[in-house]
Amino acid sequence: MPSDSDGAGRRPAPATTRPRLRFAPAPTGLPHLGTARTALFNWLYARHCGGEMVLRIEDTNAELATRAHIEQILEMLDWLGLDFDGEPVFQSERASLYDAAIERWLDSGQAYLDDGAVRFAVPSEGVTAFDDVVRGRVEFPNASIEDFVVKRSDGSATFFVANAVDDLDLGITHVCRGEDLLNTTPRVVLLRAALGATDVPTFAHLPLIVNKQRKKLSKRRDDVSLTSYRDQGVLPEAMVNYLALLGWGPPDGVEVRPLAEIVELFDLADVNAAPAMFDMDKLTAVNGEYLRLLDDAGFAAAIEPWVHDRPWGAGLDRAALSNVAPLIRERTRLLSDAPDRIAFLFAEPEMDADDWDAALAPPAGDILDRARDDFCHVEWTADSLHSCLRSIAEEFGLKLGKAQAPVRVAITGRAVGPPLFESLELLGRDTALQRLDAARQRLRRTGSPAD
Repeated sequence: MPSDSDGAGRRPAPATTRPRLRFAPAPTGLPHLGTARTALFNWLYARHCGGEMVLRIEDTNAELATRAHIEQILEMLDWLGLDFDGEPVFQSERASLYDAAIERWLDSGQAYLDDGAVRFAVPSEGVTAFDDVVRGRVEFPNASIEDFVVKRSDGSATFFVANAVDDLDLGITHVCRGEDLLNTTPRVVLLRAALGATDVPTFAHLPLIVNKQRKKLSKRRDDVSLTSYRDQGVLPEAMVNYLALLGWGPPDGVEVRPLAEIVELFDLADVNAAPAMFDMDKLTAVNGEYLRLLDDAGFAAAIEPWVHDRPWGAGLDRAALSNVAPLIRERTRLLSDAPDRIAFLFAEPEMDADDWDAALAPPAGDILDRARDDFCHVEWTADSLHSCLRSIAEEFGLKLGKAQAPVRVAITGRAVGPPLFESLELLGRDTALQRLDAARQRLRRTGSPAD
């Protein structure tokens, strides 16, 4: 890959002071929440400052890095809507730069051979220090840093070398990454100085993401895959908004807001050093707010893939889904929840046994009979159906909610669901009467739960 360095990782000072950040994932597994948050914070700050974000693929580990994982990283960025500047930089194509830097250290005595590997000679005195915008001044006594490997016995450069060389060569001004990499930073700073650099990037080590038990998110214990949340029906806009809140908060306290406003307000200096708790309930609440911003057509388009996965939904067009959108949009928090909420409108409902037992106690049978008779003649609109059932409730001395419970279960199969009267209007008179008849027959066949 072309480079304007001198072959040892030294690069002339950039002609501009515009911030230049890098998102540097290792393509060794599925992108997870922490990876996505790091990408986002780099992107937010770059866009906030009018700077650039470089995508650097740290694929030097040939055994673990795969093309499939690289594609998944690109897919993640595309789904989240995070663009980057220029072409991706692949560390696997930059081995000559790393080798040149290591040879320079060997020649100068700053590194030495050790059992087939090359180690960097850490000074025995002094401290290696740097300023971190999240954590303040960070210092490591050099005596606590052992001589570390810069070239493995197989001839490949280590993570530390590639980072130091590339950050200098690419003119990176800000290094924003996870707290778990904090302890590797002094080694990179030492190598950077050994390359002749007189400065260091501005560091920002982001807080850990923890679960509700305040334990670091773990692939073995927690659902950390970004793909999992996409497949559950989290909108990318909602995921970006929520990830922005994991360690940062807007100064005015308004958490759900357009991305352009987040970019305008975001500053790495405002990132909190305390661990950030991932809360699925809050994520789904944020997602619900974004879903409510969609119009009928937009909501229909969003739920369409999940509906088409169901046998009853394979042939549904977007117009039909637009009609039902107002019924469920307000209470939907994940797109994957939508099919179960509207299935009764397009297929015979599956009767929930517990809901049936709870709703069909006396005088439920009499209410069903009366509703069946009155629904034959009432004007088939939500308002008229509402008035009709209210009158029935008054005759039986019941509140409307109590009277409509058996009707709801007969129509939808469940005690909880979309607004009943609007659902009846969409379902149509004939289908509604058929379901009331079926419920009455079942009740006569099985008896009332109170019998």
